[in-house]
Amino acid sequence: QKMTSPTQPRQHQHQHLNGSRRRRRLTSTSADKMQSVLQLDGAPECRVFTAGRPPWFGADGGAVRQSFVIGLCGASASGKTTVARSIIERLRQRWVSLLSMDSYYRDATPEETHLIESNNFNFDHPCAFDIELLVETLARLKQGKQVRVPVYDFASNARVPDKTQIIYGANVVIFEGILAFCDKRLLDLIDLKVFVDTDEDECLARRLLRDISERGRSVASVLESYEKFVKPSFDEFIAPTRCKADIIVPRGGHNQVAIDLICRHVRNQLVLRGVSTRSQLAEAYGDIFQKPERLPSSVRILPQTQQVRHLLTLLRNRDTARDEFVFYSNRLMRLLFEYAMAELPEKAWAPVEVQLPDGSAYKGLRRLDPILVGVSILRAGETMEPALAAVAKDARLGKILIQTNRDTGEPELHYLRLPPGTSEAQVLLMDATVASGAAAMMAIRVLLDHDCQEENITFCCLLASAAGLAAVAYAFPGVRLVAAAVDPVLSSACRIQPGLGNFGDRYFGTDSTASGLSGDDGAGEETDGCSECETAVVCE
Repeated sequence: QKMTSPTQPRQHQHQHLNGSRRRRRLTSTSADKMQSVLQLDGAPECRVFTAGRPPWFGADGGAVRQSFVIGLCGASASGKTTVARSIIERLRQRWVSLLSMDSYYRDATPEETHLIESNNFNFDHPCAFDIELLVETLARLKQGKQVRVPVYDFASNARVPDKTQIIYGANVVIFEGILAFCDKRLLDLIDLKVFVDTDEDECLARRLLRDISERGRSVASVLESYEKFVKPSFDEFIAPTRCKADIIVPRGGHNQVAIDLICRHVRNQLVLRGVSTRSQLAEAYGDIFQKPERLPSSVRILPQTQQVRHLLTLLRNRDTARDEFVFYSNRLMRLLFEYAMAELPEKAWAPVEVQLPDGSAYKGLRRLDPILVGVSILRAGETMEPALAAVAKDARLGKILIQTNRDTGEPELHYLRLPPGTSEAQVLLMDATVASGAAAMMAIRVLLDHDCQEENITFCCLLASAAGLAAVAYAFPGVRLVAAAVDPVLSSACRIQPGLGNFGDRYFGTDSTASGLSGDDGAGEETDGCSECETAVVCE
């Protein structure tokens, strides 16, 4: 499958080293929007993406698995960023985000601007940073939520106006800065505190090279600033925080033993924090069809008219040819969206008066929200986009890729792209089928972490198991769930029964079993795609 995304890296130049292909990792940082990706040097048309992000929430939809936060503190130019990148490379974790304290220098006042111009401002003092915003950002990242990080221009000593970089929550968040341990609120958010201890002369040499080449400063100004501010601030604010560290890393990024120790500890912690969402959902709601009174009122089923039953019969029939399967699926999808649009909340509509051709007035309704967003859960959910466009031509489209990990049986988030304004829009979340509900819950959790409101989300599917619908409905009571049909049984393998087969395979004419792709009847939304290996090779 071909995938491109603003959260994925741009094309990079690839280098051959001794004729071999060397693998390096790119990560999201305060100056970059990338998520964790492996890239093969020497292969200009091939990228290797890591496996997806496992569930960070429980069966009730609430967050139970916070990101593991590593805090890196140390003197200026001590090698904190080098240590961070070494940890990322050795962790080989699925999703890792890197947050730099350097992005949180606050805007200078007019008086401070004069001091900066005369090289008399202390950038290594806690007052130089926007600590309040930094604490808020790190807390949101730890909860797995999206954050917007300011972009600081060291050449002009100011934030770039109206420009931010987006970082999304991850399994591991690495936070680095000279004063990372200076505030108790920051310390409380950090799970593993690492102090990078490097010789002062080496730090000064690195600072000279960095500030001259990257920040446009002269040798004299760097040395003057070091003697006047950097060294005294280190002695007063940074060196005393050594005692707060869990691990001290001498020699910075050159200390491979210490980095290996850190990585082993992080891996062990991630294993201990694991959750088993699908099994919990199946156990909790497996008998829901025998107890229909437990099905919440937020679930809406498309009225089972003779036409709807006719379309469902054609889709369930194993002998239906692919072109007919596609045609009748599209028909049913349009009916589903018409019904879902009618179920939008009252606040989405407003009375309006229009003029009729004969000049008389007519009082009717119009959709109040200017933005309607349709978000498809790949692969099967993407088949519903044309039907939505036929019903709401102004709808913006987003995508979320969720696949089942064959080893753990858990859904994993691989990719997301949401259009601007999604948090204020009415969102129609689309997937063809819902088995255990784990993938649907993950997609809804992503929307909530992007500041969408539950009451603004409508989940639409063609076929669902009663257990899957109940799981989603009880976890997110404010979300409206609209399905064309509900089947009674969810098998031990999390398959809808009787179901209609693997929807994605039948619609696209593929055979996921023969090609090594995972897939099971009625659970295409959770199993479409390649999850046999920990990494998937995507060729463009």
